[in-house]
Formats: sequence, structure tokens, C-alpha cells
Amino acid sequence: ITSAGDPRVMTGRLHDAGMTVFHVVGSLRNALKAADAGVDGVIVEGGGFKNPQAASTLVLLPLVASRVRLPIIAAGGICDGPSMAAALVLGAQGVQMGTRMLTSAESPIHDNLKNAVVGADETATVMLSVRGLPTMRVLRTPTAERALATGRSDVGLDGIPALYFTGDLAASMANTGQMAGRIAQVEAVADIIDQTWAGARAALDDARARLDV
Repeated sequence: ITSAGDPRVMTGRLHDAGMTVFHVVGSLRNALKAADAGVDGVIVEGGGFKNPQAASTLVLLPLVASRVRLPIIAAGGICDGPSMAAALVLGAQGVQMGTRMLTSAESPIHDNLKNAVVGADETATVMLSVRGLPTMRVLRTPTAERALATGRSDVGLDGIPALYFTGDLAASMANTGQMAGRIAQVEAVADIIDQTWAGARAALDDARARLDV
């Protein structure tokens, strides 16, 4: 998986090494650029990933699917069966769950961060675009609120290890998707996958039944 930058830089070398290359894109323009670079597929991430003006997954995913003839993995806003079913209907062949797996039982991050995500509601994240940091969606911690208010951050990315592994939520920005508001508990990866797969099938069956009424 490659991201951030010109996909032509690494795609050829990775192919020469026998690797399959998926490039993360946040716009139709970037998806077309990645296809022209010869990638094997794209990961379409909506909702402001690296770009505060980016379209949501609901808009971006079907747009890319209509123009790019490559396997598509949907990311951004997906944590369970119904959201996976929506991604499949919109043109994806599979999904990537970031925040959901970040808070899995097997994830090595500190319980403080896991619990902060589980305790978040649908308004508990904020998009930050401040000098010295990449544009990113983060938990609405006091540290993030100060950066939002002042337009600058008093912490950098060097504090991420302390955030992730010692649980110091003030050490850095906690990069987290809006999907945090739909994650209710920490679960094992196997259970997350099983429930997502079964839930997607059930959601599609239910939608089809409602359509036929």
C-alpha cells in the first residue's frame, strides 16, 4: 500500500519486486493518476483524508468506481456489516477498517486511547489543518481543541509513541475517524471480521426485502 505523493515513484519498483500495489486516494483526480501509474488497485478514502475539502465516502466511492476500472477498497466510515454493505453497493470490492482495528483487542495501542475511541460520540472528532502537521481527523482532545482555536499545534508527531504506547492523550494528536462514534466496545479481530461479514450479508438481504415490498 502506498500513499501521499506521486504513485509513479514507487509502483514500478514494487512491481519489479513482485509486489501488488494499492494506492490510497482521496479524490477522483488522484485515483485517475494512480491508474495511469499502473497500480493494481486503489483504496478510496473519503471524509477529508489529508484534504479538508475532500468529498465524503458516499460521494467519492461511486464517482471513482464509475471512472476507474481497477479493484477498489473502500476506507473511511466503515466499521461493521451495514457500512461494508454500503461500500459494496457503491462499487467497492472490499473494505479497510482503520479505527475499528485500532481499537481491537489485539491492537498494541494503550487502553487509554482505545477507551477514548470507544467513549467517543459522533461529534467527538475534528478535522485539523494546521501548520507543521498533515491535515488529519483527530479525537477532540484538549490538545486538538487548542490547535483548532489557535491555528497551530503545541505538539508535533514525535509524541505519537507516547500517545499510542503509554496512553498519554496530550502527547500528540490522536488520528481517528468519525467512525469512532459507532464503536461501542473493544472486540477480538476474529469477532470483528465474522460480525462484519455476516452483518454485510444480512444488511444486503434486508435492503433487498425492503426494495421488493
